[in-house]
Amino acid sequence: MMIASGPVSGFVNRHPTVKMLALSFLLLIGMTLIADGFGAHVPRGYIYAAIGFSILVEFLRPIPSVALLPLAIVLFSAPVRSILLLVVYASFWQVLIQVLHGVTDVDPVARETAASYRLGRWRQARYLVWPTTLPYAMTGIRLAASVALVLTITGELLIGGTKGIGEQIAVAQSSIAVPSMYALIVVSGLRGLAANLLTRRAERVVLAWH
Repeated sequence: MMIASGPVSGFVNRHPTVKMLALSFLLLIGMTLIADGFGAHVPRGYIYAAIGFSILVEFLRPIPSVALLPLAIVLFSAPVRSILLLVVYASFWQVLIQVLHGVTDVDPVARETAASYRLGRWRQARYLVWPTTLPYAMTGIRLAASVALVLTITGELLIGGTKGIGEQIAVAQSSIAVPSMYALIVVSGLRGLAANLLTRRAERVVLAWH
């Protein structure tokens, strides 16, 4: 499963963990835009009722992603797709909740001003809702980065077949290669640190105006 062509994509496709994180964040960004654009048209205080899935959200959100592992294997026999399902499911809630909070945090005076100037829905979404929601969305993406990494390594550890760092940890543990196992665990921590630094850097760049 190739993402694109070129040297960057070559690196990504040689590293399953990076590939799954990249695919997950592409989906997360799309979900964020959809949730923000949809929520832009919902009056403040009624967003959960207007969207009509607050009960569904509160029902699905507490379900552990690992509990969906058998379902993921049944739906997608390919290990990468099964792990991707777990990663997206767990990370999605981090972004969704933050975006919903951001949409409801729009200044009511600003909403009334936009309505008095008869700004259309899309212009309100662009100039009013999106600037307010973007900091929340970036926070959700930063939190989702850690969750995505944890679930990716956990999925590789339990499912295997990806040649990722999680599978390498399982192989090292089964072969009693203790030094290699601890070295891989340290590498996992360094990847988490790098992901956090990258998302913080991206957050500062995107929110330079804020």
